[in-house]
Amino acid sequence: MVVTCCRCFSAPVIFLLSGFHHSLNFLFDDSLLPFKTQRLYVMEIKVLTAPGLGSSGELHWQTLWEQSIPGTKRIEQTDWNAPVCANWVAQIEKAVTEAGPQVVIAAHSLACIALAHWAGQTTRKIRGALLVAPADAERPGFPPEATGFTPIPLVKLPFESIIVASTNDTFCSLERAAFFARYWGSRFVNAGAKGHINSESRLGDWPEGQNQLKELVQNWPTL
Repeated sequence: MVVTCCRCFSAPVIFLLSGFHHSLNFLFDDSLLPFKTQRLYVMEIKVLTAPGLGSSGELHWQTLWEQSIPGTKRIEQTDWNAPVCANWVAQIEKAVTEAGPQVVIAAHSLACIALAHWAGQTTRKIRGALLVAPADAERPGFPPEATGFTPIPLVKLPFESIIVASTNDTFCSLERAAFFARYWGSRFVNAGAKGHINSESRLGDWPEGQNQLKELVQNWPTL
């Protein structure tokens, strides 16, 4: 628990933030505060995670982020195993509507493709998106139970974005991920040999990914 004291009023005001982790300070910006405080944070920017086919298990970096980063919430889908793209898009729209325009979406695998479809249909705004290991829905052998994800939109996304891809991802080649990045206007990051960048990659809470999330949350000029 962090106790902060603001002396900008006639009497000290105490603010309590329970369960706050010092490494997650990037979600909060002191410069936005009207008064100088020792440690006062207002959680206005939320992070939405968007898992892919089958959702994300307990060891997946998305799940660990939800547990450790304040204000992080999963976009829940009605069917994780036989998804219909239009339904996933509708759930993204609902979650963004509730979170507001300052939200950053951290999408994985097939959810990256759903997010590209959503971006071409919505009038909602978001701050940015971290697109991790996008699944190539047009590749041979793509799961037939997932429908409506093709053709993959190849239009510039109306928000800042970063694509992170692996050199040995069986669901999308590095070249194909770079192709998406060019058309979507995303900064491209080669993460090396990390498989599908999922639980099996054993990334823990994936500090490198958190750094890229930080860029989007804070809208750094590196974007």
